[in-house]
Amino acid sequence: MMETKIKANIDNPEQLEKLYRADKKNFEKAFFAIYPGIADSQMAGFWKARLEPDAHGESKPGVQKTDVYFLIIICLITAFLAEIPQLFDHNQHDYTYYERNVGIIILFGLSVYTFLTKNQVQYKHLVISFAVFLLSATYINLLPSERNSDVINLAYIHQPIFLWCLYGLIFIDFDTKDKLKRIEYIKYNGDIAILTAIIFIAGGILAGVTIRLFSAIDLHIEHFYFNYIVISGLVVSPIVATYIVKNFPSVTNRIAPIIAGIFSPLVLITLVIYLVTIAITGKDPYNDRDFLIVFNLMLLGVMAIIVFSVSETSVHKKQRFNELTLFALSVITLIVDLVALSAILYRLGEFGLTPNRTAVLGSNLLILGNLVLIMFDLYKVGFKGKGIQTVALTTARYLPLYMVWAIFVTFGFPFIFGMQ
Repeated sequence: MMETKIKANIDNPEQLEKLYRADKKNFEKAFFAIYPGIADSQMAGFWKARLEPDAHGESKPGVQKTDVYFLIIICLITAFLAEIPQLFDHNQHDYTYYERNVGIIILFGLSVYTFLTKNQVQYKHLVISFAVFLLSATYINLLPSERNSDVINLAYIHQPIFLWCLYGLIFIDFDTKDKLKRIEYIKYNGDIAILTAIIFIAGGILAGVTIRLFSAIDLHIEHFYFNYIVISGLVVSPIVATYIVKNFPSVTNRIAPIIAGIFSPLVLITLVIYLVTIAITGKDPYNDRDFLIVFNLMLLGVMAIIVFSVSETSVHKKQRFNELTLFALSVITLIVDLVALSAILYRLGEFGLTPNRTAVLGSNLLILGNLVLIMFDLYKVGFKGKGIQTVALTTARYLPLYMVWAIFVTFGFPFIFGMQ
């Protein structure tokens, strides 16, 4: 991606000039897209002055109409796929369709939109991606409809993770060697998470107001609104968020670092208080299965916040408070992971091997390795003067392991454990 190349060479004037001469139109569009995030650089100021509209009326690139058309088309297709149970009289109280397909629908929509809005698309990448989505959809829908099967439920959970990794390959143009592109993908996920949450809040307010207005004239539209508006809105929101990130990057470039800076210390304080409370109340993850599940969910959430905060922390100037906060958060999270891991090992020894315990054990070991690397990198950032980008690069290198694990659980567990 041109955006990634410009960021990587923002302090290298010769390389920037080569990039500009190689593809002036794409360079100009990409530069203005990422400018709010690199505005602190003197070189960025020079290029802004060089590329801004001049006396001859030349203007910088704006939102392309084709992007809007693609957005509308993909949103309609995605909404249609999500509405299949309602449109074709499927049993609406049986949510198996959504358990199996909601991740596929959203990630397929995002992938198609990304392909359509790329400057260049390689045919083999398009074919490979479409084939993987088709095979994944066929596989997950051919699994038995057995709600009590741990293996099948684990496949429902892990297949979207695998497809998320595939979408990451599409996002970075299958360029697995460029770690900076992976960092861009991590940052992009944080950005759309924020925007999607904002869209959900706005949509919730609109839904409440709309239902109330119709109730005032004795029309109860709750059932219709949920089935045909809310469900469609939920699946298309990430695509709309992607459109905003792509065409209005200044929105997220300003908001995301602020949210990351606020949430990191708040999560750290909350986590410390929570652990102290656990010790006081005597809650035990070793013998309380439900508590162990909540404990692991908390671990995943905090891990995601650390990765998000690292990707959003400015690389142009030192933010020592944020860096030290993230280091402390990584240490506390590592302690949480070790407690959870010891509880899982205890339960394996007491109650034996099951698909759920195996999946949780593997996930915790995977997160443990990632956390250890992140913690050491954050220590170097906070106390040895290393750049925060070191941490982001470590996370970027680790991403393929999550993909391998998700594939193993989704496709390997049914052969290892059967359908238990």
